[in-house]
Amino acid sequence: MDSIPVSVGLDYHDSKVQVCVLNQGGELLWNREVANDAMRIDAAVRRLGPVSGAAIEACCGSAHLADELATRFGWPIALAHPGYVARLKRSPDKHDVGDARLLADLIRVGYLPRVWLAPEETRQLRRLVRHRRELVNHRRDVKLRLQALLRENRFRAPEGVNPWTKRWGAWLSTLAWPEDDRWLLDRHLAEVQRLTMLIRQCDERLQSRTAEDALVQRLLTLEGVGLVTAVTLRAELGRVDRFRTGKEMARFCGVTPRNASSGQHQADAGLVRAGNPDLRHVLIELAHRLIRCSDTSWSRLGYQLLRRGKPKNVVIAAVANRWVRWLYHYLKNEPQQADLSSGSTEGTAPSASAVASTLSIGEGSRRRRRRKGLADSVSKEVT
Repeated sequence: MDSIPVSVGLDYHDSKVQVCVLNQGGELLWNREVANDAMRIDAAVRRLGPVSGAAIEACCGSAHLADELATRFGWPIALAHPGYVARLKRSPDKHDVGDARLLADLIRVGYLPRVWLAPEETRQLRRLVRHRRELVNHRRDVKLRLQALLRENRFRAPEGVNPWTKRWGAWLSTLAWPEDDRWLLDRHLAEVQRLTMLIRQCDERLQSRTAEDALVQRLLTLEGVGLVTAVTLRAELGRVDRFRTGKEMARFCGVTPRNASSGQHQADAGLVRAGNPDLRHVLIELAHRLIRCSDTSWSRLGYQLLRRGKPKNVVIAAVANRWVRWLYHYLKNEPQQADLSSGSTEGTAPSASAVASTLSIGEGSRRRRRRKGLADSVSKEVT
């Protein structure tokens, strides 16, 4: 076996993996198909030299292979962002040989757009959370079809009868439905009940799954945070210390404004299209609850922005953005809880002054404005 380190690019498929090996100078040593087996891939690459770096695009199944290569064989492997890799290629042609070589070259020169490789426990929790979201979306679609059936027949609920209550269900049974629509109504109601039961079972599974997770339990003590929000944050963020700043974590969550400026034109273009949309959804819902809570810094921030004429959707996004950035600093003040995948509760809680300084939204900017005003007045007196 050669002792010269090599860089490896892996183009993943279910049955096979295209493996490309480059030396430190970028010279091609090997680019062939190997069976989708970690041991065979390691044996094929090790005979060419020790692995100095490896890359594989993030897709369904690739994280499991990367985790196995890292834990069993000690590979320094990284997940690549598929969208950014496609932009870097800048070629209309696509084939496995070229894709594997591009990954190997990017990891060799240090330009690989990386994605965090979550541990197996976190990936399993993500699958549970996303399965629950799919059930909720399916139930919502069935409810919309049922309400469309009511509109087709021009049925309107009596005043004071809220949808999806027992009174509303009793009112549905008294209506003069056509035969086919009655059959559809029964099927929709049965489907809603079935999905509700499955969602309840999924909630119980998530609760038992995270019962010993100290960080999830700590998140549940925060204002407005429920089980779904806590486990979604736990699953999607994984580790807090992998983010350098609170702004970076908020951008990962998709709750930061997207800049669309060019030259003299300065404009915002809504929220950034980043991260998991389900994570952004639960944070937006959390912002709604925080603003409705009375006598908190978040409700005061929301009403302050509303009084300044900001649109409601902008206010909600701003509160979600500030809350995520506050959460980052709140958790970073507890060194033992920076790793969301660990259940350790050791370590001291953040000091009251640290939490108060983080909660004082906009206080830093106000202090800067006061200092600037003082400096301007002093300069006027000197002149």
